[in-house]
Amino acid sequence: MEKITSGDAEIFYDVAGSGSPVVLLHPFPVHHEFWLPVSKYLSYRYRLIMPDLRGHGESGLGYGPATMEKHAADIARVMSAAGVDRAPLVGVSIGGYAIFEFWRRFRDRVSALVLCNTKAGADTGDARNGRLQSARDVLEHGTEPFFESMLLKVLSETTRHSRPDLVEGALRMMRKMSAEDVAGVQRGMAERPDSMTTLKTINVQTMIITGDEDPLTGVPEAEVMKQNISGSQLRVVAKAGHYSPWEQPEAVGKLLRQFLDSTLRT
Repeated sequence: MEKITSGDAEIFYDVAGSGSPVVLLHPFPVHHEFWLPVSKYLSYRYRLIMPDLRGHGESGLGYGPATMEKHAADIARVMSAAGVDRAPLVGVSIGGYAIFEFWRRFRDRVSALVLCNTKAGADTGDARNGRLQSARDVLEHGTEPFFESMLLKVLSETTRHSRPDLVEGALRMMRKMSAEDVAGVQRGMAERPDSMTTLKTINVQTMIITGDEDPLTGVPEAEVMKQNISGSQLRVVAKAGHYSPWEQPEAVGKLLRQFLDSTLRT
């Protein structure tokens, strides 16, 4: 993996394949290996830039909450270090939250977007309080109960019952985060701004992906984004939860390849 210094943290990223660059942003609380099952459908044609977001995987948390502003700056610095001026960005969950901030700050560096299993709205009061409470809980009780509870939220019932390898793989990635990492990232997500008004400013080709068994964002949130991003397209992945690229890599890989190929033709 490559390493850069971004502000007060070291940020690690991996690169796979060759061709036109694409930036892939993983969900919380895993890391860049989330994308490896999908990469075989893309790396023969695209150069995949896969950071560990701040506080995830090998990347440091830095001081204080991992805010969307910090994530966006980290992504911009990773792109520059990788020699990428402008590229499509693909983000899942927190990766999508970071994309909205990146768009507000660095939109000239975005050639297309894929918003996967994410949402534009800020946390409700209850959701924000829940994140802050979970931050306190992991610091007091450790990460394992939190990670076990996350599996029920991020993986579809189909995946949990039929693919123990994917369940264990997700848990293995989660365990790279310390309690301090989890708390800092949760606090950063709790602070994130509402991005509903940002949706109407997006004027690059955009695809929205969700899973038909995603209880966290799902089709309702995806429909809201589609209605507010002009010309966007929506795809629903069968038998997938909040981690749809991890759970159904062939289906999502083909969707991404078709979409990215179409952006090169225009």
